[in-house]
Amino acid sequence: MTNHHQSTRGEPRVALVTCSRLVDLDSDDRLVLDPLAARGITAEAAVWDDPDVDWSAYDLVVLRSPWDYALRRDEFVAWAATVPTLVNPADVVRWNTDKRYLGELSAAGVPTVPTSWVEPGGSWSPPADTGEYVIKPAVSAGSQDTGRYDLADPEHRDLAEAHVRRLSAAGRTTMVQPYLSAVDTEGETALLFLAGPDGLAFSHAIRKGAMLTGPDLGPDELYKAEEISARTAGVEQLAVADRTLAAVPGGTRQLLYARVDLISGPAGGPVLVELELTEPSLFLRYAENAPERLATAIATHLTRPA
Repeated sequence: MTNHHQSTRGEPRVALVTCSRLVDLDSDDRLVLDPLAARGITAEAAVWDDPDVDWSAYDLVVLRSPWDYALRRDEFVAWAATVPTLVNPADVVRWNTDKRYLGELSAAGVPTVPTSWVEPGGSWSPPADTGEYVIKPAVSAGSQDTGRYDLADPEHRDLAEAHVRRLSAAGRTTMVQPYLSAVDTEGETALLFLAGPDGLAFSHAIRKGAMLTGPDLGPDELYKAEEISARTAGVEQLAVADRTLAAVPGGTRQLLYARVDLISGPAGGPVLVELELTEPSLFLRYAENAPERLATAIATHLTRPA
């Protein structure tokens, strides 16, 4: 990323992109402000859809918590395309904000959660089996509009169908996935990668407890509360994460960060739930020196040639 402004203005300026409901940033993201200042980098929050923001005034524009974009994805993707110094860049944003990318990664050999898709206007009937399923939109953030259904329960079957109908009527693509029971015992593992001089490097991992307790009844939450703790990543998890990142279109050298979310599948090995390249929580507070590593990653991108 070529720095166009630093030489004439002194300290480089970085925008940390958020949304109007988090104008002062998420508390975890604020942890990077002091390490950036210590590196001579001025950082400030900026709301992505604020028409008064001059994005060209920043040396780097870092996506952090624009979590209200899901219902306005086209607008968000169009905005991203107007910000040349955006990280992660606009092409990545376009690809990663629609979870149909999971199909591409699966085709590339990445073990992923089996997923069926219901296009807008399409219909869906619960399968005859009585397992648990997750229903969610292909474009979402913060587990919004996501529900868990026990198909052995007739009421859940009705609510699952209603959930798909609601998303379909709103013009949204729906994902239907089996619920992976390992999330109730060992939880989900998120592996965090941050840019270094030679590309992405593993930073830390966290455990996320089960979040989906039942059907989605349409609450207007920006994100669901998460139960988070530090975790040590296993060799097999790191291998799946590496395979996932190797399949990213355009390669990983363009990325400032990546988060690979894994759950143990029915056969025991880790499977990909999501690859978060747009606005993932980075859980900086759960790993020693993680805020400093993010600040170093930002500094690296500021000085990287195009």
